[in-house]
Amino acid sequence: MTETNLANATEHAAGLLAEAQKLLTAVEPVRELIPAIDVEAAYAVQEINIKARERAGARRVGRKIGLTNVVVQTQFGVDEPDYGVLMDDMEIANHGLVPFGTMIDPRIEAEIAFVLKKDIREATPEAVWDAVDYATPCLEIVDSRIRNWDINIVDTIADNASSAYYVLGNGALPLENFAPAAASMILRRDGVEVTAGSGADCMGDPLTALLWVAETALRQNLPLMAGEVILSGSLGRMVPLPAGSTFSSDIPGLGNVTVTVSEA
Repeated sequence: MTETNLANATEHAAGLLAEAQKLLTAVEPVRELIPAIDVEAAYAVQEINIKARERAGARRVGRKIGLTNVVVQTQFGVDEPDYGVLMDDMEIANHGLVPFGTMIDPRIEAEIAFVLKKDIREATPEAVWDAVDYATPCLEIVDSRIRNWDINIVDTIADNASSAYYVLGNGALPLENFAPAAASMILRRDGVEVTAGSGADCMGDPLTALLWVAETALRQNLPLMAGEVILSGSLGRMVPLPAGSTFSSDIPGLGNVTVTVSEA
């Protein structure tokens, strides 16, 4: 594929995904348009739509790391993580309401999020850990603009890592007082456990995921900045998000986070 053809293909893919979100109608995989293994092209598609959202008034507030859990990777047949961009209009307050009618086929994951106090200008463990202000429990609501979640790594990257909304919890601990890899998690739907996991299920350690996204962002000349929220990836399975349900995640020693889904 020539450079011109690839540029046209990325614009076309971005337009299809934007229209899918607007109409709430999923589209065929965009890997049919751009090379199915061209991660760089997929991030270019993602960036086109993020910039369009900025022009419409939304602000970048962080990143979300996806596909960090082997169970989730197996679900979608991929073997590497990816990331998407968090915008300010994607945050739902703890104990808030997720608008079910704004999504196509939503699912939910329980995670640990990190809030940064410093820019990350070098991707060393020391620099990355030092940049963390605190960790907090998080729920991520994911959605796919690709029909039936028929995604590979290119599809989900182009689709902003299948992002929809996120919810930050009520706990906040610095790394001096919290070891993410040792954390345990239980996710409940309407009081009934639906999945469980641990920090070790997220790339061995959620901090490893944070280091990965810091490295990747620097390579793309989009470094992680002070104040950003970083969702480090699922600690358990991704589970369906039906209308009218309430989900709560507990991470002992860190805190909990709860969200309810609207009826329509």
